Amino acid sequence: MPDGSEVLVILDKVSKSFNGNQVLKDISTTVRTGEVLGLIGRSGSGKSVLINVMRGSHDYKPDSGRVIYRVNHCPSCGWLDLPSPGAKCTKCGKETKVTEIDFWAMDERDPLRLAMRGRIAIMLQRTFALYGDLTVIENVFEVIKGMSDEKKVERAIQLLEMVNMTYRTMHIARDLSGGEKQRTVLARQLARDPLLFLADEPTGTLDPETADIVHKALIKAVKDTGMSMVITSHWPKAINLLSHRAIWLEDGMIKAEGDPREITKAFDVSFVRDKEMEVQTGEPVIRVKNAKKYFYSIVRGVVKAVDDVSFEVAEKEIFGLIGQSGAGKTTLSRMISGITPATHGEVLVRIGDDWINMSDLGEEGRGRATQYIGIMHQENALYPFNTVLQNLTICLGMKLPQELAKMKAIQVLRGVGFTAKEVDRILYAYPDSLSVGEKQRIALARTLIMEPRFVVLDEPTGTMDPITRQAVAKSVLHSRKELNQTYLIVSHDMDFVLACCDRVALMKSGKIVAIGPPQEVLRGMTQDELEGEESEVCEV
Repeated sequence: MPDGSEVLVILDKVSKSFNGNQVLKDISTTVRTGEVLGLIGRSGSGKSVLINVMRGSHDYKPDSGRVIYRVNHCPSCGWLDLPSPGAKCTKCGKETKVTEIDFWAMDERDPLRLAMRGRIAIMLQRTFALYGDLTVIENVFEVIKGMSDEKKVERAIQLLEMVNMTYRTMHIARDLSGGEKQRTVLARQLARDPLLFLADEPTGTLDPETADIVHKALIKAVKDTGMSMVITSHWPKAINLLSHRAIWLEDGMIKAEGDPREITKAFDVSFVRDKEMEVQTGEPVIRVKNAKKYFYSIVRGVVKAVDDVSFEVAEKEIFGLIGQSGAGKTTLSRMISGITPATHGEVLVRIGDDWINMSDLGEEGRGRATQYIGIMHQENALYPFNTVLQNLTICLGMKLPQELAKMKAIQVLRGVGFTAKEVDRILYAYPDSLSVGEKQRIALARTLIMEPRFVVLDEPTGTMDPITRQAVAKSVLHSRKELNQTYLIVSHDMDFVLACCDRVALMKSGKIVAIGPPQEVLRGMTQDELEGEESEVCEV
């Protein structure tokens, strides 16, 4: 932290419950200007809830305790700056005074509260808050206020350079990879000129190189502006790299607080492949032949998202696609799922004894196959106003007797790693009362309950703690053995890939450059790539 830093945030005995379940208990700490506070803990420990309490998100008002922001307030123009006694307003140059904003004690329409909320930026895990039909630069434009068009363009380009996204300036947001969307969200949030930046698992689903870009951008933003930051993560490397100080949350309480490297020692967990879950694979069920998917970009011309790819996936095989963000993994998975047609070549899926071309339209084309393909995207899409049981049954249009639907829901929840006691707790709960890790396992259950022919998982474990990731890995292997399930997994999580996958394909620039057992593909990678992947295996 820089010398002369001031306290910006005061958390004073903050407690919060949902449906009688207390998720935060007497949380007290401070955050200073130029400081990064890291929050680490298992899924359900309260990290994301605390972030939303600090943001002022709807329905997150504390049951007790206070969230206080100390800022320089300009009575003349209403602008808020970081606390600095005696400093002039950076907007109008007039006198300011250090003011304490008791955030949740104020009316939501209070101008001072609204002004403070406008200076808090947030990146939520697995939520890409972008306008899908707008370009990357237009998404950034939407946030920049009070500038001429020329200055707005200059500021937007500066932010996109910071997150290494200038090569996608004119791309439509919905066509970006998950990592590219995450970096665009970061540029949008930095464009808000925040006093406080809240980052909830900002790099959990990113490859090491892209995660490094995001980490550097966050570090630079804190250093350049003096803003405060609170970052949550399950992974020691991210907390150690970014944080000046760390807090270990467990069951909604502060278990330990201090030096990040000391606090994170308890979170080093390694994966071991369960040999008892091995099966004999069958005949091919997915066949990709010289498949290509090309896009046209005004800036870059023809973009070869998938470039002459060929491989097969056998029935009951767990096949992984690995590589850096933007390598073509998600595009290829969308082609196999029937969402994105191939530009050239064939993408075939076997239904019964027939091979279906996933680029052919109509009920006899991909329409025949898509009903048997389960997809779990990076963004879990649970209905917030329905219980877990409803999300698993009536929201999917299941036409089963009520008791049978309930039994099937319980069965699939147990299959993805929930204990009988946990099922009792969550079955009639609403998604907002659950941790992100719990919601992700429920999203996996939603996919499996429809009994798909094969399942495509896009970054299924990116923001989970190690123990939860192990549970999901076991559930994938168990469902493969018991339900004869086939999986295509897109992942940057090398631990998960090593624990689950029979084979993997390494993609670079739209091409498959290596294919085989995970251990062999990793051994064949360059030293720089291997170091990056190993760092994620152990920590990020």
